[in-house]
Amino acid sequence: MAQSKPVLAQRRLDDAPIQYRQSAADNPIDRLASSVAAGETKLQYEPGYGYLHSILQELDIPVSSQSLVFSKTSLQTGRISPDNPRAFYFNDDVYIGWIRGSSLMEVATADVNLGAAFYSIQMNPRGASIRREHHRCLVCHEKTADSGKVPMHTITSVMARETGQVNLLLAEYKTDHTSPFSERWGGWYVTGDAGEMGHMGNAFLKDETLVPISPHQLDDLHGVIETSQWPTPHSDVVALMVLEHQVEMHNRMTRANYAVRRAAFQKEQGEINDADFQQIVDREADAVTEYAFFSGEAKLTSPIIGSSEFTRDFAKRGPFDSQGRSLREFDLTTRMFRYPCSYLVYSDQFKGMEDVLRERVLAMMNDVLTGSDQRPKFEHLSAEDRTAIRTILQETKAI
Repeated sequence: MAQSKPVLAQRRLDDAPIQYRQSAADNPIDRLASSVAAGETKLQYEPGYGYLHSILQELDIPVSSQSLVFSKTSLQTGRISPDNPRAFYFNDDVYIGWIRGSSLMEVATADVNLGAAFYSIQMNPRGASIRREHHRCLVCHEKTADSGKVPMHTITSVMARETGQVNLLLAEYKTDHTSPFSERWGGWYVTGDAGEMGHMGNAFLKDETLVPISPHQLDDLHGVIETSQWPTPHSDVVALMVLEHQVEMHNRMTRANYAVRRAAFQKEQGEINDADFQQIVDREADAVTEYAFFSGEAKLTSPIIGSSEFTRDFAKRGPFDSQGRSLREFDLTTRMFRYPCSYLVYSDQFKGMEDVLRERVLAMMNDVLTGSDQRPKFEHLSAEDRTAIRTILQETKAI
């Protein structure tokens, strides 16, 4: 007899069909590591920065994506403080974590097969050593989903003291594009103009209350940290918003892909039937689709103005349709993007989802864009939005 909600037995990462630690990687960091090991790529070492600039250049990651977190929420908590925040740099596929004064660079990436994959880079002046990580990263990044354990990226907002130490007894928020601004960026520096929208950034715990630094709104971090020791004096509010959207989009695709792979394996074992399998595919595809279309996005009540070149750097990456439109075009007045559809539909992770899942997502997206799906969670998309997004996707070969 078919179960109304199948319970999957293969829950651990190393169980079939996932076999996380045993499976080959397929991502930009793994390819870079192979190229460096083969002597095809020579990374350049700089005193004070190690291989940071060279790696950003090799991976086409803009320096303007720099986002600074001062809370002690990392493997290297002893090195992180408000005076020495950890810097993140990112593009569509890779997240680089760099700490001034550390020879260890932490890296996470979206992998076609693995979902979230983790690496460390030892920055010895004689050469960089790039190693895939498992346990010491998965201790924090292995999460439980409906189908079992899943490796995930994480962005959190916490209550941090002037030392960077987090009070774990107080509120902690996982943040994405649905999060109210009032819950974002605790433990982070934020530069740029968020108008009248209050947030938790640029503030420290005093007597169990977050107290903003003065001024709370910063054009850059001069006078807050020794900015000459970082590639840029910014922790751009627009970069932070994009980072939050992107992390959860990667996680949605990973959760969905793991669930469908596990369900397909269970169907092969005769543990669920075709109807149960299709139910799982539909559920997971719907979760990806709704997030890709920014369902539930927190509405902006003030215009957002970035402090760096990130807005320009990000938008110019395209691709563009025949009218010069792109999914990377910002709005930043009432919502993040002018055309609310995630640019990660162009990513290798999206393309690499299980065929049955990717095809179902594309079919659901088409239903939304043609207007046949008028569910309330897509009511934020006007007829003009749907037509524009559909044209952009068609002309840029995404669908």
